[in-house]
Amino acid sequence: MELEQYNFSVEKNQESTLKDILFRYLFLWKWFILSIVVALFLGYYYLRFQTPLYEVNATILIKDDKKGGSLSELSAFEDLGILKGNNNIDNEIEILKSRALMARVVEELKLNVAYYIKERPIETELYSNTPVTLNFIAKDSSIAKASAEWVLTLQSTSKFLLTNSEGENKGVFSFGDAIQTDFGKIIISTTSFYNQSCIGKEIRVVVYPINAVVDRYIGSIKINPVNKTSNAITISLKDPVKDKAAAIVDNLIKQHNADAIADKNQVSKNTADFINERIKYITSELSEVEGEAEDFKTKHKLVDVESEAKLFLQSGTTSEMDILQVNTQKILADYMFNYISQHNTSNDLIPANLGVNDLSISNMIGDYNKIVLERNRILKNSSEKNPVVENLDAQLTGLRKSIKESLFNYQNSLQIKLKELNKQETGINSKIATVPKYEREYRIIQRQQQIKEALYLYLLQKREETNIALAVTVANAKIIDNAYSNGETVAPKKRIIILAAFFLGLIFPIIVLYILDILDTKVHGKKDTDKANIPFLGDIPQSSSKERLVVVANNRSNIAEAFRLLRTNVEFINSINKTKSKTVFVTSTIGKEGKSYIALNLAASFALSGKKTLLIGTDLRAPKILTYLGLADKKGLTNFITDADMELNEVIFNAPNVSNFDILVSGPIPPNPAELLMHPRIKKMFEAVKDTYEYIIVDTAPVGLVADTLLISSYADCTVFVARANYLDKRLLRIAETLNREKRLPNMAVLINGSDYKRGYGYGYGYGYGYGYGGYGYGEEKSKAGWKKIFS
Repeated sequence: MELEQYNFSVEKNQESTLKDILFRYLFLWKWFILSIVVALFLGYYYLRFQTPLYEVNATILIKDDKKGGSLSELSAFEDLGILKGNNNIDNEIEILKSRALMARVVEELKLNVAYYIKERPIETELYSNTPVTLNFIAKDSSIAKASAEWVLTLQSTSKFLLTNSEGENKGVFSFGDAIQTDFGKIIISTTSFYNQSCIGKEIRVVVYPINAVVDRYIGSIKINPVNKTSNAITISLKDPVKDKAAAIVDNLIKQHNADAIADKNQVSKNTADFINERIKYITSELSEVEGEAEDFKTKHKLVDVESEAKLFLQSGTTSEMDILQVNTQKILADYMFNYISQHNTSNDLIPANLGVNDLSISNMIGDYNKIVLERNRILKNSSEKNPVVENLDAQLTGLRKSIKESLFNYQNSLQIKLKELNKQETGINSKIATVPKYEREYRIIQRQQQIKEALYLYLLQKREETNIALAVTVANAKIIDNAYSNGETVAPKKRIIILAAFFLGLIFPIIVLYILDILDTKVHGKKDTDKANIPFLGDIPQSSSKERLVVVANNRSNIAEAFRLLRTNVEFINSINKTKSKTVFVTSTIGKEGKSYIALNLAASFALSGKKTLLIGTDLRAPKILTYLGLADKKGLTNFITDADMELNEVIFNAPNVSNFDILVSGPIPPNPAELLMHPRIKKMFEAVKDTYEYIIVDTAPVGLVADTLLISSYADCTVFVARANYLDKRLLRIAETLNREKRLPNMAVLINGSDYKRGYGYGYGYGYGYGYGGYGYGEEKSKAGWKKIFS
């Protein structure tokens, strides 16, 4: 029968399950509670010293100039990904994120100057309620890069003490005094929030470089469309001061609208400048023509020359009107052609709505001006090397060429038409040949006067229309909701941090225990022996008693009960052997694992059960039995082997206070213990004691250090291999595994000595006095005080 078929633990074949791990962690519940309490305290401490952040939101509606047409009809397919978002919305978002707009916001709101007041437990920034303000006298160029920090100690309603960031005293000043600094003079004045309660407080004033402030707010502001199909945009900003964040968002919208209005007015302004220039020129020409007519009538004393040629002129009225219209169109075409030739840069706008009757030319001019405006807006935040700008330049060059060609063709067509009309007029003039020469000369002057007058009136009308367009220009963005905060902090998130602290406090002990388990290389219990494929005999709990002989009469301690259970398991092993006497070897891997302690108490346990028992000490190198019993040195096995005349009964003596228990100690330490154990008298000794004793317990030397035990292993019926818990390295169990696999120690089984069942290792023994984890135990340890009692 193979010993590996048996497992002598209280629970057979116990596996490492989640339940076992859970029970082990539950045993340390006090440490978990302590960890959670500490983590929650740290979380609260962290929140206590964090500056809360508030979020403000504003919503604006971007007016779409491209409403209607194919874009509106295809907008229903945007959610399928066929069409991307409105380019107009994307452009406006980029403009809102531009540094130029944010720089104007920073300068207008003076965000480069911050005021802080020390309050418990953190420093608080003041904005709209600051009791003092700082103003610069220096030029804007020097202020933009200024960086400084001062502390104002408010001493009275009119004076304050100024110190710099290094604590250097700069003196006592009155509010309104000009104070010299490294970047110019500054003036510190009070506001309506300054009162008696402010006296004695310290206010820290910090001046930041404008570019640094701009970068900070560009990085923190969030601008996103409300959804894919809407023209609405949400602007969000997080800041410790709600009023400050709201002011920044509102002012950013204001600056955006002002910039958009300025862009729209640029076309109208250029058109108005062109019209005013032409009006000035036409006024001069009209005055000259009217002067010629006045001089002609005065010279020839004419009052109403038309009445004389009325009949002739009626037939030529239509022709004259046509010539007048063609000449007007020709002059406008000439003006437009000359203007385009003189202003040939990509950022120049072409005057629109001058009255050119060619619709294609008017449309091309309108498209040209739109591209110029788009190019100028992109250049505000980019350079001319931008691929988008280069593409727009190419479009402008093509459009300019097309407009010039169209104007040139239009001039030629007007010239041809004018020749036809002049030919018709010549026929009419031949009919009025009888009209006096003065009439003909006057008609020439009058025609020029009418042309100039019509053009003058036309330009006046266009100037008024342009001025009206300038006056009624509206912004691109309509404010739906002004910047608003609900007053709730968005960071730090208290619930999340407290919850995270709770889980961190819960997980931290688990991680620590897991790491300790990974780094732990010591033997603890049956699970370690199972991994080494060694039969498990049982375990002996750790003892705090200094007494080594714990198995005595009427002792029902948990350790004594553990030895009684060990005795039962050893008897079961030896039930295979039908001989009268059973020899049990007790060994270990290395020293100090308690094999002598186990052998002594196991022998005492057999003796108390009424069996005649002998304890033999064969560990000739480090004997411990006499020391454990507190007895003086006696003759023993060494003397018996070396003295051929000595009888065995001369070295065997009765154990004190225990009946049926005899002891044969090892005796003096010899220089050659291995050779002595190979002596023939060893065999004689074992044969002799087997006839006398029912159980022979042999305390042998550690097998991992010397070969002594293996030399006499043939005399053993079974072997108790002691492994001390929390002492023996798990890797050394390979020695026991090898010995068991090679059958070099008969019927070997491992006994765990010093198991700590209160920490989940081992099983515990006894009944009636309390419980230990994994079984029964006495709980008879002495009471502990303080933290030892709480966390034991």
